[in-house]
Amino acid sequence: MPRSAAPAPPPRTVPPAPGSLGAALRHPVALLRWLWPAYVTPGRPGRATSATELRWIYTAWLGAFLLKMLGSTWDVSWHFRWLRDDLAPPHLLNSAGTAVVVALVLFHSYTGYGVDRRALRLMQWGIGTFLVAVPIDIVNHRVNGLDITSWSPSHALLYIGTAIMLAGAIRGWWLYAAPGRVRDLVSLGLWLFFVENVVFPNQHQEYGVLSLRAYEAGATTAEQQLLDFAASQGQTPTMFMLPVPSWVHPAWLLCAGLLSLLVARRVTGLRWTATTVVAVYLGYRAVMWLGLVALGFPPSVLPLVLLVGAVCVDLSVTWRLPGWSAAPATAAAVYAAGWLQDAAGLLPPWDWSWWSIALVLGSFTLLWTVVDLVARSRAYAAWLVPVEPARAAVPVAGGASAR
Repeated sequence: MPRSAAPAPPPRTVPPAPGSLGAALRHPVALLRWLWPAYVTPGRPGRATSATELRWIYTAWLGAFLLKMLGSTWDVSWHFRWLRDDLAPPHLLNSAGTAVVVALVLFHSYTGYGVDRRALRLMQWGIGTFLVAVPIDIVNHRVNGLDITSWSPSHALLYIGTAIMLAGAIRGWWLYAAPGRVRDLVSLGLWLFFVENVVFPNQHQEYGVLSLRAYEAGATTAEQQLLDFAASQGQTPTMFMLPVPSWVHPAWLLCAGLLSLLVARRVTGLRWTATTVVAVYLGYRAVMWLGLVALGFPPSVLPLVLLVGAVCVDLSVTWRLPGWSAAPATAAAVYAAGWLQDAAGLLPPWDWSWWSIALVLGSFTLLWTVVDLVARSRAYAAWLVPVEPARAAVPVAGGASAR
C-alpha cells in the first residue's frame, strides 16, 4: 500500500498586533511576542513590504539616529569640560542608538524587508566600518592620552561608517516609500542626520573658540583636571581647543557640508531641501545650546553661515545654474556672511588670505561640477533602479523571472 503523505505542519499562529504605538511601548514583551513570529522570517532584499511596515521600520531608523545625534552633541560639550570616560552618559546615549542600528541592519539582512540589495550592502558596510572604528578609537585614546579632537583618524572612521549606513537607509526609504508628504518628511529627517554627521567635526572649533576665550579671560569652563592632564601631555589650551589650521572650518563647511546639501537637494527634488535641513539643524543646535549651558556645560558658536549657503544651493538648483557659476557665487556669499559673523565674534578662526579662499572656492566649484556630471550620467540613472533578488526569483508567465 502507498504510504500516506505526511500531514502538513500547522500554520504558525501570530498574536494580535498592538492596538497603537502607545500600547506597544507600554507592553514591550507583548510587542516582541507579536513582532518576532510576524516579521522575523527569512527573506531576500526586495521583499514585499507594506506602507505601514515601512513606516514602522524607518521610524525606528529615525529614533536610532536621534539617540546618536543627542549623544554626540552632548559628547562634544562634555569633552570641553571633563576628561574622557568610556562610560560617560553621552557615550552611553550614543551607544544605545548604535545598538538599535545594529538590530535594524540584522533585521533587514535576515528578512529582506524595506531594502534592495544596494541599500542593504550600504547598511552592512556602514555599521561594519563603525563597529571596527570603535575599538580603534578606544586604543587611540589609551595610546595618545588626551585626544578630544574631532579630527583624529579613528573619529573619521566613525563618521564614514555613519555616513555609509545612512546612505543605505536614505536609499531604502526613497525607493520603497510611496510618494507623498510622509515620504518627504522622513527623507528630510534622514538627510538631516546625514548632514549633521558630515559637519560634526567642525563643532570642535565652534566649541573651542569660546572655551579658549573663557580660559584667556580667567573664567575657564574646563575642569582643572582636564587642563592639568593636557599640560602633562605637552598640549597647551590652544592646541586642544583649536587643534587644526584656520582654513579647515570654512573648507569643510563648503566642500563637505554644502556639498552634502547639494546632493540632498538633487536626490529629493524638493524645492527647499537644503534650507529646511539647515534651519532644523541650527534650531536643534540652539535648543541643545540652551539645555547644555543650563546644565553647566560649555557653550558653542553656531555656524549661521551654513544657512546662507543652503539658500544659495536651493536657489541655484531651482534656477538650473551650472556648478561652474553657482559654486563661486555660493562660496562668495558664505565668506561674506562669515566676515559679518566673525566681526561679531561668533565664528571660529577662518583663514582670510587670498590663496586660502581661492583654494576653497576652486575645490568647491570642482566638486559641484562633478555632482552635475554624475546627475546627468547613465550610471546615476542605473543607480536609481532597485536591485531586488526577492522579486527576480519570482517566476512569471512563460518561465521568465520578474525583474
